[in-house]
Amino acid sequence: MNIIRRGLYAFQSGLSRKNKQFVLFMIDAILPPVILVLAIAVTYNGFSLFTRLPQVFYLLPALSLTGGAVSAWLGIPRVQLKSFETTAMLRTALYSVLVTAVAAVISRFVMPGFGVAGITIYGLMLFLAAVSVRLGMLHLLLWVLRNGQPKHRVLIYGAGTTGVQLVAALRAHERIVPVAFIDDNEALHSMTVAGLRVLPPSDLKELVEQRDIDRIILAMPSVSAPKLARLTRNLRQMGLKVQSLPSFAQLVGEEELIDNLSPVAPGQFLGRDQVGDMLAEGEQAYRGKAILVSGAGGSIGSELCRQLIPCGPACVVLYEVSEVALYTIERELQELAAGTGVEIVPVLGSVTDSRLTRMVINDHRIEVVFHAAAYKHVPLVEINPLAGLANNVLGTRTLAEAANDAGVGRFILISSDKAVRPTNVMGASKRLAELVVQDMAKRSRGTLFSMVRFGNVLGSSGSVIPLFKEQIAKGGPVTLTHEDVTRYFMTISEASRLVLLAGSFSDAETSRGGDVFVLDMGKPVRIRDVAVQLINAAGYSVRDDAHPEGDIEIVVTGLRPGEKLHEELLIGAGLLTTPHSKILRAREDSLSELEMAKALRALRSAIAVGDHDGARRVIKTWVHGYRAPVQETIRAIRR
Repeated sequence: MNIIRRGLYAFQSGLSRKNKQFVLFMIDAILPPVILVLAIAVTYNGFSLFTRLPQVFYLLPALSLTGGAVSAWLGIPRVQLKSFETTAMLRTALYSVLVTAVAAVISRFVMPGFGVAGITIYGLMLFLAAVSVRLGMLHLLLWVLRNGQPKHRVLIYGAGTTGVQLVAALRAHERIVPVAFIDDNEALHSMTVAGLRVLPPSDLKELVEQRDIDRIILAMPSVSAPKLARLTRNLRQMGLKVQSLPSFAQLVGEEELIDNLSPVAPGQFLGRDQVGDMLAEGEQAYRGKAILVSGAGGSIGSELCRQLIPCGPACVVLYEVSEVALYTIERELQELAAGTGVEIVPVLGSVTDSRLTRMVINDHRIEVVFHAAAYKHVPLVEINPLAGLANNVLGTRTLAEAANDAGVGRFILISSDKAVRPTNVMGASKRLAELVVQDMAKRSRGTLFSMVRFGNVLGSSGSVIPLFKEQIAKGGPVTLTHEDVTRYFMTISEASRLVLLAGSFSDAETSRGGDVFVLDMGKPVRIRDVAVQLINAAGYSVRDDAHPEGDIEIVVTGLRPGEKLHEELLIGAGLLTTPHSKILRAREDSLSELEMAKALRALRSAIAVGDHDGARRVIKTWVHGYRAPVQETIRAIRR
């Protein structure tokens, strides 16, 4: 059999497209006379008619010419065997009718006794033979082409119209073998659709093992994207390759639904009006100045740079440790600054590098520093406390000292609400950074040091919105650490505008130096409400016990180590007003110069020798209100 198969494969491979069409043409030309002979044998129970009416033999070549001409006119030979489906069968039926009509006319003169019954039998036999020959050739061709070819045995998930059409297409493929349908509809179970059994999802695992299935095709384009994503994950966990038949919208060039819906404006979750776009009097504080922004590639740092350009500074120095982030923001700002006369200077380096910070500040004669560089992801800093403390605390000290020694006019630290009575290393490091800046303000040589403290920024790399959108796009679940967790929120743009405005408060009437400016962020927002709004905005519904047919599930994972249920913005009591209603000034205690020196010395020693416990002791000793995470407390008890 293998010799025959290889021989047939070599034969068909050597045929050109024209040769193959000629073979099909000859079949259509030969079939009419052959079928006539068979129809006469059926009608007269033998071949006696040929001896009684020898003129019948003249009818055979006439039918052969007619069959060939009709087939060529209808274009039947040009239809590939693998594409021989409903439309081609209709052409074949028309071919049979026309050839039968010609045979009926000629037979009245040649075979008067053939009659209507004989012509009807002939027409039916011709149609069946024309279709059967092609289907037989197709299966023979597939048998030949599958010789030695790796076969993919597939299951079709979804026995609807799309699934049936998919099976019809795959049956003509030389390497794909449809095995069965899987469908959730119980009414279809155990039925046969398009020649395949329909089985329930519960039989999937057993079927995969028994029939050597290696992939499954999802033929359910009308099912929502989240449900498809969940199903895909479950199937891949079984070791299957999963492919999804696209929807008609995707086939005509549309993207996924979640990307076509109206974009979600981060500000819609605030529940309050946003700050206006104009800085007003704040712009004058930066006009013609040389400004350095550390962490310029981050969410806040990059937005500060964008909003500084319209203020007309002489130059903006982008100080960033990430090469990719620096490259991206530098390209964007070069376009924004084109024609404005603002010089954009990219500097690749860390704020912990004392030599580089001093050189950059002196070479560019920096007059204003916005210190936004920080490690801010709570779980990552909790796992890597030494790196977080070195960058956030010692980096702040290094940059602040360089600015003070160079006589920089203003130094503004971007702080966080997590610095207030922190329960994690990241928040503690930001509070220590605030204490560093307060200490530098006491020993200032003319530099005005201040801090701006605010809560979460919507749309930043650490914000919940990008995370929730990514989880929704994958079909969920959306993870929530606690049902009642709340956070203060601001958009990146309004937070940056207020930071620039707070940094402009430099005269003796509005700032004494070392001030902690707190942004009015309105009422805290419940994170679950944000998740629900995002799910609804994406066109889906929340799936829970009350709505089991929903699309996206919200799963509560529990508070992470060091995470608070509710954040705070103040350590002490009371706030003082400033020239702007959204910016308030806090009265915060600070360490003495001796205490600050002890804290920094202990921290440097712990970081130098990699002493995690020593670093945490520094936090506990000098950060007022610090509460260690539960896990850390348990470890301490066990020791």
